[in-house]
Amino acid sequence: MQSFVRACMLTLLLLSPTGLRAGDTSDCSWPMFRGSPLQAGVATSMIAKKPTVRWNYTVKEAAFTTAAAIAENTVFVGDDMGTFHALDFASGKLRWKTDVGDSIPISSTPTVIDGVVYFGDEAGVLRALDVRDGSERWTFKTEGAIVSGVNHVDHRLVFGSYDGSLYCVDKPTGKLLWKFQTDDKIHGTPAIVKDRILMAGCDSKMHVVDLVKGTELAHVPIGSVSGSSAAVGGSHAFIGTYGNEVIGVDWHKAEVVWRYADSDRQFPFVASAALTDRLVIIGGRDKHIHAIDQKTGQQVWSYNAKGRVEGSAVVAGNIAIVGTQRGVLFGIDTNTGQEAWHFEAGDSITASPAVACQCVVIGTDDGILYCLESKPRGA
Repeated sequence: MQSFVRACMLTLLLLSPTGLRAGDTSDCSWPMFRGSPLQAGVATSMIAKKPTVRWNYTVKEAAFTTAAAIAENTVFVGDDMGTFHALDFASGKLRWKTDVGDSIPISSTPTVIDGVVYFGDEAGVLRALDVRDGSERWTFKTEGAIVSGVNHVDHRLVFGSYDGSLYCVDKPTGKLLWKFQTDDKIHGTPAIVKDRILMAGCDSKMHVVDLVKGTELAHVPIGSVSGSSAAVGGSHAFIGTYGNEVIGVDWHKAEVVWRYADSDRQFPFVASAALTDRLVIIGGRDKHIHAIDQKTGQQVWSYNAKGRVEGSAVVAGNIAIVGTQRGVLFGIDTNTGQEAWHFEAGDSITASPAVACQCVVIGTDDGILYCLESKPRGA
């Protein structure tokens, strides 16, 4: 990762006439769910002040319930009626779209790698499409819905399925490399750290799996079903559960180090966490956004968003960006827990934001995809 960042810093950043940087840089890319293999939900792009609408894109009789990916100056996103869309990042104009058939929901956040976009659907098919025109490279079929996003290292693509299996397939060909079977559905996108995969699921365990061999190295009972991705910060992973808790796990030692539950409101945490250098930030169905100390598991602050939070927060600088089912997207100051800004989308937000190039891309349940632009102060 460090070599990648250094390479990006050496890349010549040319401004296009639209104000978006030409080419793909770390600042102008959000290529997968939670932004990176660690699933930490941290953007390199800053959101300096309240964003305004750059463009919006509307689909009829469909909803955007999953996060978009941003790469190669394109926004990629699927809807719940089986259409996958590729939009120009600068203008929001449609470049191409494709249907997976039979109005099958696309609930998997896309992942973009080297000119190919990968995503699953609820019929259990993983697709690899050319980013230029949507032409199909290959498909891979599982026995259950694919809601998980795809993670990757080198030529390996890793994702979960509702058939209870964690899959690893070859990136160029789509051929199966290995399959690890759990005891129940896998909803969240697996995290990858070094040569380990960290993945929680509906079997109430967090699994540590060898990336190369696909064998389990350890598992940690977490006490409840989880639909979250494990957000990795150092030796710890942080997971929300349907048991009304956020769990801090030492994945090196394979043990729970703390459990967080709000003393006043007992509701599930279905979103994935976002991390600062000291905080775990996660929204809950209790209509609050919680900031938890990574070391102790103690609450640092809580913000009343007055709407259920199903989508996962993203941290951009000192701002946590998170949507609610009352249709409001919030920017919360991570230092104080106070609202910095909000944007009223007009309908429920179930999706998680994608953040790149000082823009936030977020979809709504009434089928509107927004690109919100935050210019630096004085611009």
